[in-house]
Amino acid sequence: MSRYSISLFVSMVLLPICMLGQSEPIDLQPKDTVEYKDEYGLRVGVDLSKLVLSFADEDYTGLELVGDYRLTQKLYLAAEIGNETKTQGESLNSTLLYNFKTSGSYIKVGAEVNTYQNWFGMNNSITIGGRFAAASFSQTLNDYTIFNSNHLYNPDFLPGTQPNQEFSGLNASWLEFVMGIKAELFANIYIGMSARLGFLVSNKEDERFPNLWIPGFNKVTDGSNFGVSYNYSISYFIPLYKKSKKKKEEPEQ
Repeated sequence: MSRYSISLFVSMVLLPICMLGQSEPIDLQPKDTVEYKDEYGLRVGVDLSKLVLSFADEDYTGLELVGDYRLTQKLYLAAEIGNETKTQGESLNSTLLYNFKTSGSYIKVGAEVNTYQNWFGMNNSITIGGRFAAASFSQTLNDYTIFNSNHLYNPDFLPGTQPNQEFSGLNASWLEFVMGIKAELFANIYIGMSARLGFLVSNKEDERFPNLWIPGFNKVTDGSNFGVSYNYSISYFIPLYKKSKKKKEEPEQ
């Protein structure tokens, strides 16, 4: 009799608890409790095209270091710093008109936005952005000829009387619109390329010889302030910290 009473008592205690547990709704769509985090840090590298051109072209020497720092999920600060030396000339019917060398340094600072939607764990990018750039350089007029119009029936070119003239203290500044891509080749190693459209803001030149080529900007076209340049880079990403990635909320069914 006592055993029956104990069983009845236990049943009376557990029955309300079971009923209370069954009354709670069952979540058929459990939420993902995994915390997703993106890596933030500094990416530094070098422009490969300038290194290759330095070996392939004896009239050119250049080096450009590139870098960017991730501020937010989409926004990056970016900069380039470089030095270039280039010798070039202009001829007319096998007659040398002039030959000059430009040498100097430049820096570009700006920002860019990643328009590519990465999967978790990926840091590839398709970016658009801008730069403010400034260059300081000098030019040396190695050799030149002067058109001699005194000969009425046979005008010709005469050698310049002052070769190897150096024009120093030159500088220029410009704005750049940049479009580029970066893809992770191996762990933390990225390859990238970008196209740049520059617009000259200032251009200090010597009145005796114009600036025909500017380091970082490239060729200066007569009558136009626009210039085009390209960049092919390899860089290494240095992770500094991680930040939680905001996950888009899915609409309720």
